[in-house]
Amino acid sequence: MTLEDRTHHPVPRRVFLFSGHMIDAKGRPTPRFPPEKEPLAATAIRQTLDDLGAGPEDLGITEGACGGDLLFAETMLARGAALDLYLPFGEAEFLRASVTFEKNPAAAPDRWRERFQTVHRHPAVRCREMEKVLGPTEGDPYERCNLWMLENALALGAERLCFMCLWDGGGGDGPGGTRHLVEEVRRRGGQTCRLDTNKLWGAGTQ
Repeated sequence: MTLEDRTHHPVPRRVFLFSGHMIDAKGRPTPRFPPEKEPLAATAIRQTLDDLGAGPEDLGITEGACGGDLLFAETMLARGAALDLYLPFGEAEFLRASVTFEKNPAAAPDRWRERFQTVHRHPAVRCREMEKVLGPTEGDPYERCNLWMLENALALGAERLCFMCLWDGGGGDGPGGTRHLVEEVRRRGGQTCRLDTNKLWGAGTQ
């Protein structure tokens, strides 16, 4: 598989590929990313990108789900970087599955739909819908989307790739989660910059 529309963005200095937990759905039996932990995650992503020197010559790649993905997307755009969103479904279905689902009550209102749309409309953003580019899905769409993101990131040069994840180290609720992408990056010899939510959430209670 080759990178599509390579000329849409200049070849970046570095490619930051991101995967991370979504905000918990209402009633999730075991909390993983409660809404009130968003500020901790945002700070960790910002500080990590500061440490890595992310800036206007770079490209971010992620899916765009509520939680880690959109926090990463907003932070990359604030740095003047280009951003590619990779959607495993059409936009309406993706929003229902990964952005606008019902969440537990929080002090701050749920504005993830508006935040997604703001990112989506940004002039530095290219949004790719998987079935429009690759055709009908065979197998699990989330796993396919993970591989699509990774292969396109590697097509820009493996030496440019920096994979970041906001992850508790556990398995996902289904196929194609953060663990799957971590394993695929490692299988190809890539390095992972992990933001460990176990440590982040624990630090926030001290």
